[in-house]
Amino acid sequence: MSRATRTHVPPLLSRLAGVAVVCTALIATGGAAATAAPAGEPAPTPGPCAYTPTPDEPAARPVPLPPDPRRTPDRGTVRVTLRTSQGPIGLALDRAQAPCTVQSFLHLARDKFYDRTPCHRLTASPRLKVLQCGDPSGTGEGGPGYRYADELPTGLPPTPIDPTGVRRLYARGTLAMANAGPDTNGSQFFLVQSDSALPPAYTIFGTVDPAGLATLDRIAAGGIAATPENPAPIDGAPVLPVEIHRAKRGR
Repeated sequence: MSRATRTHVPPLLSRLAGVAVVCTALIATGGAAATAAPAGEPAPTPGPCAYTPTPDEPAARPVPLPPDPRRTPDRGTVRVTLRTSQGPIGLALDRAQAPCTVQSFLHLARDKFYDRTPCHRLTASPRLKVLQCGDPSGTGEGGPGYRYADELPTGLPPTPIDPTGVRRLYARGTLAMANAGPDTNGSQFFLVQSDSALPPAYTIFGTVDPAGLATLDRIAAGGIAATPENPAPIDGAPVLPVEIHRAKRGR
């Protein structure tokens, strides 16, 4: 998913983009050594996650680089609650599955990067049903001013709607990062409202709780806003405006 699938190609989607429009890596990151930046380029953080500044894509809202300790926590789950205009969405972040992603997400929540931020994209194609959030600009182009490597899932089951096996099952309740290509994770993420079929190219870092799924169902039932160019869209802004009032650790 592109970050947003950029406006021409909204990013998860740009950060799911190619797929969303679809309607159509690795936890090794946690152990990868940071490489020296060429002269004149901002250096990545020195720890295993190597969060790398993106001066050509400045932060949509000022935020420092995340901490990057040599021993990045890689065990247990962390509870985060998104207090939204449509109801609470509880998340369980899985450190073992994606330690660098969880560390970045918690950093952004702690620094209030996600507070007062819209969920700008709802997708409802036969293959993809997700809500995308995490860009303070609401355009699908914004990020935190840094990027980091994928921590891609392995062993995802096949999906019956894609006999080729290229796409895998991102099950209902999955929490994953949107991106604009390999190793371009930033702040945008998506919440899977109904079983979806995607290439295993999006980092999964947690799950949505039952109350959060009820909120997602309500948002999805409201539909996608029509435009003069597309009176019956399957990808676009949700009819029910969704704003994250606050992202906080805990309940």
